[in-house]
Amino acid sequence: MDRVRVRLVPAVRDPHMPTFLQQLRVDWPAASERAATEALRSRVLAELGLAREGGALAPGVLGTVSLKEVLQERGRAAGYDPKLDKCLVTEDQLSVLAELQEAVSQWPQASPPGLAVAPHASADVCMVIHVVSCEEEFQQQKLDLLWWKLDDRAPLTQKHLVCGPVKVAGTPSKLTAPEYYELRHTQVCKASALKHGRDLVQDPAWTEVFSILSAATIKFEMLSTAPQSQLLLALADSSISTKGTRSGTFVMYNCARLATLFEGYKHSTEQGLYPTFPPVSSLDFSLLQDEGEWLLLFNGVLPFPDLLGQTAALACAASGLHVTARTETMCKFLVQLSMDFSSYYNRVHILGEPRPHLFGQMFARLQLLRAVREVLHTGLATLGLPPLSHI
Repeated sequence: MDRVRVRLVPAVRDPHMPTFLQQLRVDWPAASERAATEALRSRVLAELGLAREGGALAPGVLGTVSLKEVLQERGRAAGYDPKLDKCLVTEDQLSVLAELQEAVSQWPQASPPGLAVAPHASADVCMVIHVVSCEEEFQQQKLDLLWWKLDDRAPLTQKHLVCGPVKVAGTPSKLTAPEYYELRHTQVCKASALKHGRDLVQDPAWTEVFSILSAATIKFEMLSTAPQSQLLLALADSSISTKGTRSGTFVMYNCARLATLFEGYKHSTEQGLYPTFPPVSSLDFSLLQDEGEWLLLFNGVLPFPDLLGQTAALACAASGLHVTARTETMCKFLVQLSMDFSSYYNRVHILGEPRPHLFGQMFARLQLLRAVREVLHTGLATLGLPPLSHI
């Protein structure tokens, strides 16, 4: 896979979102010092002759520019809406464009080692992907064209990853991001209290566990639906438990079961019940004869590298304005793998009697489950989630 450098812009300006993103373990820059907009503003006012007549403008509004020319030159061929005509330019828009402009200007210097960049490399070596809601895409198209109009070094290729609407099932009221997180966090804590028979919210040892479980619950809920489709949030979701086979909590639960399994093997080895793990080359995998073992191997471990590449790929080389992401593929895969492992683990006793004639099968099974553990951990890492050793 080719190595790429990703720059996340613009900074988050909604005062509620930085905390929400941090809770979800999303490292997105927050608004701090705004990028300089003087050059863009001068281009708007002087070179484009932005009209100021016709009455006083609202605070933060500079005026209106025509997008017809740039639409004809670049927009139509790229798939932009032919109805785009004019753009009301604001200071906020220029601030966003300035951040994009700064990111592009630093792009060649920020390239990772081993990624060849020509000495004369410019904005054309990078691509801009705008992640935008379906309600705001028309305005984003205006901003794309405005960038081309005001900045000669703007990237030639801009793509849109359009996200569908988020609705709350059974209620017309809106839910803010902080309220959504707090709701899921409360549900996670209640599910844990039911499992353990006591409230662990005040226990410092469980604070991080509940934080990770809440993030996993929300990420699996939001990413298990294709980004371009409508997401329907069921607030009273009963799957937020270790027994619910559709949630991130269930995946985390099975990661914890694997951790407990290998910790049990380590402890038994230290007690002298089992020998140390032999070289993998010496294992006899023909002893894996259970159907569940081959299900884990052929449906989980072996296809994972290809699935990982497909999930990370964006069809950016295709013509047209829009690209799609397949975040739901990874989420559904991890849930299905967890279900297959859970079924197998409930039925098969891995750490059997400490008898030499049983060690061969035990080691083959442990090696298979090592691979399953690695797949689960890697898959969770693509979602920005660490595995848990207890839950």
